[in-house]
Amino acid sequence: MDDQFRELYQEIILDHNRSPRNFGSLPDATHKLEGQNPLCGDRYVFYLKVKDGKVEDVRFEGKGCAISKSSASVMSEFIKGKKIEEIDDYVDLFQKIVRGELDPAEYMEKLGKLAVFAGVSEFPMRVKCATLPWHTLHNALHGKHDATVSTEE
Repeated sequence: MDDQFRELYQEIILDHNRSPRNFGSLPDATHKLEGQNPLCGDRYVFYLKVKDGKVEDVRFEGKGCAISKSSASVMSEFIKGKKIEEIDDYVDLFQKIVRGELDPAEYMEKLGKLAVFAGVSEFPMRVKCATLPWHTLHNALHGKHDATVSTEE
């Protein structure tokens, strides 16, 4: 990772960890799911309001490391207004970028801020931290409700 990319990675992680966007509950959520990473203790509840196949609103609450919290925060901003099918593509793409399976430079325009999470691939123990929100989101959108999903499933 070059120095400019590393600096951007750190800036976004720190900003979204200090001031997470869409943090809190969502009383009129149509989907709710808890996600946890039992190896490090990250645990979040995600609330989604889905209408006509689109995510109208999203919130999350809980606690975890800076990487998981910032991933949840950036994700929450990114998915608002998107169709479930479109989100599914991004879930897959994000996970491949974070695991180092794709070159983030090829997807910078499509991913925006999400591309900086490619830096996590340099720290394999932190990949589950970054992907926890996405794993939980995918399960919430595809039938698991009012349960708990784990990064160890």
